[in-house]
Order: sequence, then C-alpha cells, then structure tokens
Amino acid sequence: MIEWERIETVLLDMDGTLLDLHFDNYFWQEHLPMRYAELKGLEPLSAKQYIVTQTRSIQGSLNWYSTDYWSEILQIDVVELKHEVSHKVAIRPYCIDFLDALRAANKDIVLVTNAHHDSLSLKMERTQLAHKFDRLITVHEFSLPKEDPQCWHEVHKRHPFTAARTLLIDDNLHALESAREYGIEQLLAIYQPDSQAPRREINHFRAILSFDEIMPISEVSDD
Repeated sequence: MIEWERIETVLLDMDGTLLDLHFDNYFWQEHLPMRYAELKGLEPLSAKQYIVTQTRSIQGSLNWYSTDYWSEILQIDVVELKHEVSHKVAIRPYCIDFLDALRAANKDIVLVTNAHHDSLSLKMERTQLAHKFDRLITVHEFSLPKEDPQCWHEVHKRHPFTAARTLLIDDNLHALESAREYGIEQLLAIYQPDSQAPRREINHFRAILSFDEIMPISEVSDD
C-alpha cells in the first residue's frame, strides 16, 4: 500500500490516528456535559444540548480544538476536567510498533495535531510517546487548523519536508483534503478512529484499520 522507499517524512495525526478517539468522544459527549451540568446546576440534557450546539457552530475552526476557548465559553476549567478521565487515554493497536519501525527505517517522524498545547501535554504525559518523534507540532503555534491548506506551509516552516516524499496519516478527512491541495502526495485515512464506534466508509482516500497493515521494513546490511 505504501511505497516506503519513496517516503522520507511521515506526518502523523494524534487523536484518532495514534490514539483512540474514544477518549475525546467520551469527554465531549458524556463527561463534559455531565460535569458542566453539575457545576452550573443545570439539567443534564440541557447542558448536553447546549454544548452540542456550541460545538457544531464552530466545528473545523481553531476554537473547536482550543481548551482556552471552551474554558472561557463555559466558565469552567476544561483541562482539569480532562485530567479527571485521563485514564481513558489509549494508544491505538500497533502504534508503538509502527513508530519504532519508522525509526528503524530512518524516516523523519513528525506529530502534527489540531489539539491544544494542554491536550497535547496531557496525551504525551499519559502515553510517554513524545520521544518517538523528531518534532511535535500543534497548529495552535500558528493559529491555523489542519483543515486550512495554509497550515501545511506553516508546518513546513517549522519542520521542512519534501511534499512528494511525504506521507500523512490522519483520521480527519478534511485535513487530508487540505494536505492534498497543498501538494502532499501520500495520504492515508483511518477506518475506525474510535474503537467503540463503527468502522467508517471512506471513498476518496486509502485507509487502514491498524498500523500492522503498513509496517515499513528497515534496510538490512549485508555485513
């Protein structure tokens, strides 16, 4: 599926790609509405409906991913509430094996996430994956979500890569579309970002269920 000999750089999304999206879905759909209702003295259903309305109104924008934005809008400490359920942060199958195989194959490994700095720190603390990457980039450094093609210009400024020799793996189809528009040639989606949600149908991108389908093979010396 992947012509690894042509790939120099691998750009990897975090939530839904390396990590199980179930944590984020559970947090936003269950835990946050429940705690918001408790803290504000609201009916649980009303709290949930309010949060759903707010998220839909800004979906795909930078604020959608910003813990600072949500803490201000809801007048609660969203980061603290994430820590309450941080035990649910989980690495997707074969993730560590894949990252180790990329390193063994001498690929440049870069994490590029829409997650806010606070969320990135929480996830790296829980998973201990930070040392697996050559660079960690959150788009909040330059205030452009991955859904915007200009984002990839900013990523390139921080960690130069050759678009024709780069692979992006991301569960966000809009991010893959913007990367395609920028010129990244090798694009790969994730069929089931949330382990507890159904497999998605994906038509316009190649996709995998887990990383064992695309493991690179390191070059073995004849010596």
